[in-house]
Amino acid sequence: MARFEVLGLGADRELIRSLAKRLAENDAEASRLRSEVSRSVVGSEPRRGGILAALRRSPLVGADIDVSREETAGRAVDL
Repeated sequence: MARFEVLGLGADRELIRSLAKRLAENDAEASRLRSEVSRSVVGSEPRRGGILAALRRSPLVGADIDVSREETAGRAVDL
């Protein structure tokens, strides 16, 4: 068992407590409830390559934009 601290609405206090009590029983009903809540909150499994796919959908793909910048030695800072 572990103790958790969460932030939420005051109106949800009893709901969260009762959910935690049911999950702590760790029986078949708790397992069903756990998977149901997990599916509802988390949704589907995260897909790999999501960032890469988003970058490939960018309207700037193929725009041949030059994003290089000039290298300088910097400046002297008196600390």
